[in-house]
Amino acid sequence: MSAGQTPRSIGSPGPSVGVENESKRAAAIVRKFVAMDVTAVMAIAQESPQASNWSRDSYISLAGEDGSLALVFDTDGEVTGFLIGRRLVDQAEVLNLAVQMKYRGKGQGTALLAAALEEFVRWGVKRVYLEVRESNTAAIAFYEHHGFAKTGLRKGYYRDPDEPAITMQKELTG
Repeated sequence: MSAGQTPRSIGSPGPSVGVENESKRAAAIVRKFVAMDVTAVMAIAQESPQASNWSRDSYISLAGEDGSLALVFDTDGEVTGFLIGRRLVDQAEVLNLAVQMKYRGKGQGTALLAAALEEFVRWGVKRVYLEVRESNTAAIAFYEHHGFAKTGLRKGYYRDPDEPAITMQKELTG
């Protein structure tokens, strides 16, 4: 694996991400969310106006529910990205995905999404859904690049500001 690639495993140390030389190598992993990650996750969501902003209790509660999947991208002990999803029988939904502004475009979103999709496959999920703000063209392109297809439009889905959501889905194979 080259320095530009990102780890895909949950919880085990992975290779470095976006490094210039050996002495600057960062320990970068995708791992499960723990309660002490909530402050960092909320800060990332707040600097991401297109992401859903939930309360502290909502993040902790959702992460502990049966069928939920809460992952963080950990760079040298700092939470720099997160993904929240959930499964219901053989379907799943990506509820929220965001990466710190300074780490965007470096593969962390891809690593989080790949880890989530791998976990969903292990759980027997056949199809994954998500909603994206209609104006969030970067996220739409990101998801299309990862095999999601647009399936519809939900008017008035988002608030602050009011905006439709593009619905997307991806078929999974095990």
